[in-house]
Amino acid sequence: MPTLQTTSRGFEALCEYLRAYTESDRFTSLASETQALEEDLAEIRYSVHIRGDRVRVGEYGGEADYSAEVEKTFAKFRQGTVKDYRVRFSDPPDMDHVEARILDLVARLHPEVFDALDVYHERHRDYLDGVIGAFDREVQFYLAYLEYIKRFEGAGLTFCYPQVSDESKEVRAEEAFDLALADKLVLEGSTVVCNDFYLKDPERIFVVTGPNQGGKTTFARMFGQLHYLASLGLPVPARRARLFLPDRIFTHFEREEDLGTLRGKLEDELVRIHDILKQTTSDSILVVNEIFTSTTLEDALVLGAAVMKRIAALDVPCVYVTFVDELASFGESTVSMVGTVVPDNPTLRTYKVVRKPADGLAYAAALAEKYGLTYNALRKRVAR
Repeated sequence: MPTLQTTSRGFEALCEYLRAYTESDRFTSLASETQALEEDLAEIRYSVHIRGDRVRVGEYGGEADYSAEVEKTFAKFRQGTVKDYRVRFSDPPDMDHVEARILDLVARLHPEVFDALDVYHERHRDYLDGVIGAFDREVQFYLAYLEYIKRFEGAGLTFCYPQVSDESKEVRAEEAFDLALADKLVLEGSTVVCNDFYLKDPERIFVVTGPNQGGKTTFARMFGQLHYLASLGLPVPARRARLFLPDRIFTHFEREEDLGTLRGKLEDELVRIHDILKQTTSDSILVVNEIFTSTTLEDALVLGAAVMKRIAALDVPCVYVTFVDELASFGESTVSMVGTVVPDNPTLRTYKVVRKPADGLAYAAALAEKYGLTYNALRKRVAR
């Protein structure tokens, strides 16, 4: 059997653990007992007598194997390859009630072997080593993920193993994309737009502004995905990446009102962001998407500034998506990112999010005109 040569520290540590485990008394005693019990079970012989709907199990007395006798009798009628009319019976992994009853009767014929089997079962009930069991489960997940990302590589999208650090918060990624959206677009045969980003000291917070449906939420989700996948040790959806290893990742996305809490949308958002900021440390990652949209611009600016002040004090890497452009120049820790449109046609989104000052353009008028929702267009439709 060929020997697999490993180079990673993880696999080398696992191989060393397996060597020590297989040489331990726990494993060697389990192996020897298993072999001895298998040999004892293999020596058991018994006969089954079937008469009508009654089945009788007895000691094997050297009776002939009737299946071999039947095949021998009908062998002379064989005339070459013919159609097989035999019916295949299912062979489930579990015994049916008849097989279980036969086994009970066999156990009564050979009590000493089956008593030893009961003792073996009780003694080794928790035989599975915790480390090996965890590796068996987790390696299946990693292999499934590697198989999963092949569909994206076939569409020209790239993955990489990122550089990671639990100290430096200078993060960057090139040609990164949102895995969830890409999964949908690749199946549809549509183009996946990639984005770049970077933070360098003392920058910590991306403030993302721009027109609706321009890729702002997708950018925020992508930022969180990259850090989460990197923390699992997985290839991330980007050509190159340098990422921070957080203690936890916190997200605040819009959700429907919960009538059971008797709280309005604004109050619910305040409670949620308060709870998040209480748990966030300087080693966390924070993603905040379109908060305080249910209030006035003036109130949203005041509340947003208070939240931004707290985030800046925590020194936490963050993406903050907002419609309040003033927050994009909050301080030296903030970086303005803007969703862009096609210059000659502002109704078309590029889905590119780039570093540049917030321009205050939501292009609402262009969208209203495209869909016939301007004041004059609505008056004409009503007049009809």
